[in-house]
Amino acid sequence: MLKLEHISKTYNKGTVNETVLFDDFNLQIQRGDFVSVVGSNGSGKTSILNIICGSIPLDSGDILIENKSIVKLKEYERAKFIGRVYQDPAKGTCPSMNILQNMAMADNKGKPFGLTSGINKKRISYYQEQLSRLKLGLEDKLYVKVGALSGGQRQAMALLMSTMTPLDFLILDEHTAALDPKTSEIIMELTDELVKEKQLTTIMVTHNLRFAVEYGNRLLMMHHGNAILDQQGEEKANVRVEDLLSIFNDISIECGN
Repeated sequence: MLKLEHISKTYNKGTVNETVLFDDFNLQIQRGDFVSVVGSNGSGKTSILNIICGSIPLDSGDILIENKSIVKLKEYERAKFIGRVYQDPAKGTCPSMNILQNMAMADNKGKPFGLTSGINKKRISYYQEQLSRLKLGLEDKLYVKVGALSGGQRQAMALLMSTMTPLDFLILDEHTAALDPKTSEIIMELTDELVKEKQLTTIMVTHNLRFAVEYGNRLLMMHHGNAILDQQGEEKANVRVEDLLSIFNDISIECGN
């Protein structure tokens, strides 16, 4: 279980641009949940991911996994048990290295490095097997530099690489936003397949309301640092895109937009 307890976060404190985003915010996510998070810009959805991953510090509060605090762990320390896929396909892979080297690097995440080769030749067939799941032909392009691939190919690789080692949480930071519609569909289908196969506890921030409705077992809508909608199980299964649009329209009127 993941717990965010009494979270407070203010941006630009002490300036004219001071913004209180979270004020005593609390959230619990059960092991095995696939949570879709939606909300307008500035609602706090991406900040939640950054707080969990350690990308930004808290003003106060605690983050617990299985009742053990991780709030003092650095971002790189949390990366040992948290996988993250970013909106920008370039952030999840190393462009100057080839596909094989990228796969080997992900496969060795968290393991000690010595002076031996970073690529275990016995694992190459396994890498090809995993890449074939993407249905992009990358299993036959092991020696092509990742920087030469399309954004969709790189994002598919980033998703695959982030789940190659055991994880407590998979964090998806608008990971389909920069892709064309067809590629977005492919990435979401792969996401759902990997989450179910590996039984990953997943938090997905998305602007795509259809994806938020179709995928996962829980839906959160954020607004001004609060969860104004939290639907799970059968209630979530019955929600429609039109329902979410209606709430967004009400928020826009309330904010004078």
